[in-house]
Amino acid sequence: MKNTTLLELWNVSKFFPGVVANDNVNLKLHHGEILALLGENGAGKSTLVKMIYGVNKPDQGAILWNQQEVDIHSPNQARAMGIGMVFQHFSVFETLTVLENIELGLDKHFVKGLTDLRQTVVDISEKYELHVEPERYVHSLSIGERQRLEILRCLIQNVKLLILDEPTSVLTPQEVSGLFRVLKRLASEGCSILFISHKLKEVTDLCDRAVILRGGSVSGECIPSQQTPNSIARMMVGQDAQLSASYPKSLNSNVRLETIDLSLAPSHPFGCGLKQVDLQLNVGEIIGIAGVAGNGQEDLLAALSGEDTRAPDHSMQFNGKAIGKLDAGERRRLGMAYVPADRLGQGAVPEMSLSENTLLTNTDKLVKYGFVLSNKLEQLTNKIIKTNTVKCRNRFSQAKSLSGGNLQKFIIGREVEQSPQVLICAHPTWGVDIGAASAIHRQLIELRNSGTAIVVISEDIDELFMICDRIAALYEGNLSKAVATDSTNIEEIGKWIAGGFIHHKEQQHA
Repeated sequence: MKNTTLLELWNVSKFFPGVVANDNVNLKLHHGEILALLGENGAGKSTLVKMIYGVNKPDQGAILWNQQEVDIHSPNQARAMGIGMVFQHFSVFETLTVLENIELGLDKHFVKGLTDLRQTVVDISEKYELHVEPERYVHSLSIGERQRLEILRCLIQNVKLLILDEPTSVLTPQEVSGLFRVLKRLASEGCSILFISHKLKEVTDLCDRAVILRGGSVSGECIPSQQTPNSIARMMVGQDAQLSASYPKSLNSNVRLETIDLSLAPSHPFGCGLKQVDLQLNVGEIIGIAGVAGNGQEDLLAALSGEDTRAPDHSMQFNGKAIGKLDAGERRRLGMAYVPADRLGQGAVPEMSLSENTLLTNTDKLVKYGFVLSNKLEQLTNKIIKTNTVKCRNRFSQAKSLSGGNLQKFIIGREVEQSPQVLICAHPTWGVDIGAASAIHRQLIELRNSGTAIVVISEDIDELFMICDRIAALYEGNLSKAVATDSTNIEEIGKWIAGGFIHHKEQQHA
């Protein structure tokens, strides 16, 4: 079966104003094959799979499905053909049950043809060990369970090709192992899988073949099991690129920002709030906070950045000054900078240009007597774009026109340019290619070496061990003690992420 072709692209091209997203792409995907689609941010991966899924239409070339040329004009048609896609951002309704979410995503004629949708969900869930309960409300599911719901929704429609865009970026190591078992079983039954990921160790473990895109064109192909993550990275970004290594650790006892017994009620019905959080950010240190999404990260970020000012004034100290009641703007003026988790909407205004987005967080430096200092704004924006190799047309490009990774590079560059005393950084390299991630890591290390106190909140444990000097874990709003990264290991922090430190913390507060 693996020698017969399910999907084929012939000279497929896609153009957007001022950008060639895909340029004469040729690609084959066989029955039962797990194919990795690799490339830097802006290489054209997302555009390519959106054409296969019917979201976009090719401007040139042809798509063949089972040796027949097809015109896929909508996701509905793609699903009817047997093509399923799980996007990076899940499309589920939190206040509905698993069963209701699945039914909403299915064609009504398809649902009518099923004897019992609930039983079908149960049967497929059991067959593939997805462990998804039909009556559970989505807001009570972990991120991994939500992803399994999305996969289940595809499997119900007898999917022949499953497209996964960054499927492991928000999963724990245990959840990744479970996902891979499902994918390998699907492939053994003849389902083809197109796997987009920046985590190259996963690609070498899982995929049969990899196709690499550079600048919208296919630049190479390899058998991942015969390569190393480093050799594949070189194919993606070029032999001269600097890749992340392990960085020397730096420990300091001079506290710049701290929270003292910080407790907050949940800010929304599905949150968990914060419970007696004690956190110290030291001068010239990076502290990492590990945890599975939904364990209080949003509450902690909002409290630290000043978006949430419900905490008592004394519960947060900046250089010895109580700042619990200061808003985000006032904290910025003290020397705090912030890279939020939601880059498009919170980190940048989608419809605004890069220049306008630069101005948003630099008004004190770029506005005088109510007038914008246009020359300074132009110089600063161009410097951020150039220093961080942000791929865009120019400083007038709208934020929403950039790929996720390029927008992330822009936002981090904008905050680093302020030479902050404190940087609060959420998921710095989420969805970012290996070359850009390496550049971001080097920036954070340089900023640390200049004396900035940095907190990095991430679900990528490997990343935290690479760049952080101390590390702690967040579980259901409780924060563990922070320990030197060199004195712990991934297994211990993995236990803490699951709440293994709670008993010890309760004894401390008793």
